[in-house]
Amino acid sequence: MTTSTLLGRLEGVRSRGPGRWSARCPAHKDRSPSLSIAEADDGRVLLHCFAGCGADDVLGAIGLSFSDVMPERVGEFSRERQPFPASQVLEACAREVMVAAFLADELGHLHSSVRLVEAASRLNAALVLLNIEPMSLKATRRRQ
Repeated sequence: MTTSTLLGRLEGVRSRGPGRWSARCPAHKDRSPSLSIAEADDGRVLLHCFAGCGADDVLGAIGLSFSDVMPERVGEFSRERQPFPASQVLEACAREVMVAAFLADELGHLHSSVRLVEAASRLNAALVLLNIEPMSLKATRRRQ
């Protein structure tokens, strides 16, 4: 089944951009469009009713089932999640440690802020080894 066939069974269909529509939900008395329809890159039809109707209820109300809106499987669809590159993880950690150090300093936790600045320095040294611009280590303001 094509998306156009599905859309033809719905009322109040409006285009919301390429591959996206809204319509009145057939699973409840809908006066304004509360159903969101999208076509995924792999051909799947995605449905979401903002009033809380389940996709199976929406499809059932127009005489369809999930098998009617899912593409035929061709080959293996399992996608492996690609891990974040270590350099991006290291950059994010360095940034978060710096934020924590500045917050600790602002709150007057001198020992914690010094320890966090030391940790940020070590993370920055690792970034330099990877030829990545280190985070800016501004001198933290010490409370007296």
